[in-house]
Amino acid sequence: MDYETVSPEAFGASLTGIGLNILTRDVRGLSAQLVRVFGMTAHRVTDDFAIMSYGKDVFQLHADATYAENPLLGLVPENPPRGAGIEIRLYDTDPDSAHDLADAAGFTVLQPPTNKPHGLRECYLLCDDGYAWIPSRPL
Repeated sequence: MDYETVSPEAFGASLTGIGLNILTRDVRGLSAQLVRVFGMTAHRVTDDFAIMSYGKDVFQLHADATYAENPLLGLVPENPPRGAGIEIRLYDTDPDSAHDLADAAGFTVLQPPTNKPHGLRECYLLCDDGYAWIPSRPL
């Protein structure tokens, strides 16, 4: 599928499995961070929306204003952190490489790369919206 030209209707109809929509105050800023640190690809980036691809997976970034009629918006806190409690795990990203790029890209390092007892090396990076992005690799 060509994410640059697909219509909203065709894109929506193509989605299967579990979907991930991330509300953000700055679609352009967050998409740039995800591209720089995790090697994702950003498609159709506007102030309101972006399609993000990570390997074979796809998810969406939405600006708050796009959720004006959505009941979820009323539950989003005015002050950060907004995404407290959610971990977005990126199993195909080297945590050491991501960590090296994180600070310059505007992430806060909550935990540097660490070998964990569950068999992964991972680090915790927090974006301005409060979501924890966890690049991970098997030990």
